[in-house]
Amino acid sequence: MTRSASFVVEDDGYIELSWLGNGGTKLSLECRHPDTKQRLVDTFSIPADISLKKAEGEEHGLRIIWSNDGHESFYSWDWLRAQSEGLRFPHETCQFDKTIATEPPTVDYQKVMHGDEGVREWTGNIRKWGFCFVDGCPITSEETQALIERIAFIRTTHYGGFWRFTSDLSTKDSAYTQLALAAHNDNTYFTDPAGLQTFHLLSHTNGGGGTSLLVDGFRAADILREESPEAFQTLCEVKIRGHTSGNEGIAIVPEHAFPVITLEDDKYWRTSRVTQIRWNNDDRAAMTGLSWQEIADFYDAARKWVEVLRRPDSEYWVQVEPRLLQSKSR
Repeated sequence: MTRSASFVVEDDGYIELSWLGNGGTKLSLECRHPDTKQRLVDTFSIPADISLKKAEGEEHGLRIIWSNDGHESFYSWDWLRAQSEGLRFPHETCQFDKTIATEPPTVDYQKVMHGDEGVREWTGNIRKWGFCFVDGCPITSEETQALIERIAFIRTTHYGGFWRFTSDLSTKDSAYTQLALAAHNDNTYFTDPAGLQTFHLLSHTNGGGGTSLLVDGFRAADILREESPEAFQTLCEVKIRGHTSGNEGIAIVPEHAFPVITLEDDKYWRTSRVTQIRWNNDDRAAMTGLSWQEIADFYDAARKWVEVLRRPDSEYWVQVEPRLLQSKSR
């Protein structure tokens, strides 16, 4: 039984429409709730042998009559084109290296606080570059929190939601020390890491240091894929766990292991888009459940990965200071 049909669209080639008796394609806009956009039809009440009785192209879309009950569906050409291209969020991203220091993505505090256009610019920069500064933020916890909440609510973890800290080891984590930290991702011990982190230096007096390191993990992954394909494939396939165990009564590991590099489609590791990096050598847990060969391959690949991360042209160093808030996502 034929369960697909192709329709020529002037100047746009053709659109292929398929149906499998599951109501996915039959479901027209009239069969969805006008406000919630959820289905109003019992998918499995539709006969499995449903077929197309009549299809007619109109100025604004495609009108179909189905054979089993004469139900009429209408699909706009814009909607059909969108479905044929695949539903996905826009992913315009740009990669950066140390040269971004000349013009880092930055938005003005007042613009963010007094209009949605400022929020759009802020989140757009984070989406595009993986980070963005907000310049001119008042040096108080209250106003910093209010700024962050212009994007969304604050996620609570075992550290709290919004919190202040200094290098006093009040929480047993290397971030609460004066140790220099290599390029890393936080939250590798969470099954679902925080998607966005924001930092604001409220005070820095009578001391040195205070530089922050940013490395584009997506760029590093693409370099590794080009220079060491086997190492890249290993970091996409071998799954490891992170952990946090320094605080009494707290031991957190993810529900399952994850690869260092996550792809949009891991079947096509040579070309698929990188969607997530999970790398924190300090928080890496014991490598259990892996063969000796997988462990050996992982360490060989990780050595090459770290070499890319630590190249001088990969590292963007910035002197953090009060009033300059930093948000990062990669």
